[in-house]
Amino acid sequence: MADAAVQSDIEARLSELHEALDAGDLERTRALLGELHPAEIASFIESLPHTEREQVWELVDEDLQGEVLAHLGDEVRASLIEDMGTDEIIAATEGLDVDDLADIVQNLPEQEISQILQSLDEQNRHRLETILSYDEDTAGGLMNTDAITVRPDVDLDVVTRYLRLRRELPEHTDSLFVVDRDDHYLGVLPLADILTHDPEEPVEKVYNRQVHGIPASTPANEVATLFEHHDLMSAPVVDDQGKLLGRITVDDVVDYIRDEADHAVMSQAGLNEEDDIFAPVLPSAKTRAVWLGINLITALMAAWVIGLFQGTLEKIVALAVLMPIVASMGGIAGTQTLTIVIRGLALGQVSRHNLRWLFNKEVMVGLLNGILWALVIAAIATLWFKDPQIGMVIAIAMIINLIIAAIAGVIIPIVLKKMHIDPALAGGVVLTTVTDMMGFFVFLGLATVLLVKN
Repeated sequence: MADAAVQSDIEARLSELHEALDAGDLERTRALLGELHPAEIASFIESLPHTEREQVWELVDEDLQGEVLAHLGDEVRASLIEDMGTDEIIAATEGLDVDDLADIVQNLPEQEISQILQSLDEQNRHRLETILSYDEDTAGGLMNTDAITVRPDVDLDVVTRYLRLRRELPEHTDSLFVVDRDDHYLGVLPLADILTHDPEEPVEKVYNRQVHGIPASTPANEVATLFEHHDLMSAPVVDDQGKLLGRITVDDVVDYIRDEADHAVMSQAGLNEEDDIFAPVLPSAKTRAVWLGINLITALMAAWVIGLFQGTLEKIVALAVLMPIVASMGGIAGTQTLTIVIRGLALGQVSRHNLRWLFNKEVMVGLLNGILWALVIAAIATLWFKDPQIGMVIAIAMIINLIIAAIAGVIIPIVLKKMHIDPALAGGVVLTTVTDMMGFFVFLGLATVLLVKN
């Protein structure tokens, strides 16, 4: 109930913001923006048409601009930064966590990145360079470098006094990381153990050696799986020599999972999860035109297959009525298999050890469903057109196409992944092409052999 009340309050304030902006009351708009969390301001900016964004951005408090930029999607952030000078970017991002700063600057021109690096102190410059050296979808790209380290040969009392001297801890700190004199990672020291053990005990007798460091090159999806399986709040990231580089916290993993969910939804339409919903008309049209063109090609290929059997369709008009059913059922069945396999690949559940079993299982599922719905459509077609031969043809075609759909649904994402093509983005288009072309070919081919030539 409390969460619902908070959400209702946020929605009311955002509604009030829209009303103030529509009325041209800029002072009221500025005041309302000051009452919002940076993430809420970012959400508000993303909900505005392009022209109004710049107006609102000018009203955001300069002390909040860096955090707002960190919460914006890539496309919207880039459009705002494009109109900012390097000095403005440096001023806006001053004081940001290094991982948030990395998200903001990674797509800037090299010259601007260099100037931002020069504006940082030596420690933060090294931290930022470390993060930028890794792909954003790896453990190194997700990590923050604000980890607190301790040596194994000191007492817990020394650790406690050190923490008091710091006066504050980095966000989401649940453990300290134990390293040797050369910064090689050894294990974790949970804050709970510091509080519950004898202060005179040395760290080496208390810390947990079972929590292994995550190599910086580990893909982000594997990191997310580790956090899920082990209920982690934070985890150490190490380089190839085992030296501690930083830590990944649960909020970074949640952001990644959310982005992947957006990616899965948008990919179904051939779009990018960072696409700006309120982008200008021409850029939006250009982005979508590419996939529309690809789909047009696949549609022409299906039409070409239909054209091969033009004579058959002219003789038996009922085939034109029924043939979309075969292709549609194949498309749905194939999409079900495709989705299961893509999810399995993303979670690391599909490998060469179980691929054969999965393949056989999906083919059998396709066969059983093919037989079931073949009987149904055969009865419908026979009653509709008073011709049992048409019912027989569509029934056989249905079974064959559902088996083909199952095979394609397993093979396509595996092949695309080996080709380093995102199966979530391209799999649906390839699958639809296969099920449409094969569905039309099998149905009309069978009709030509069994109905027209008899």
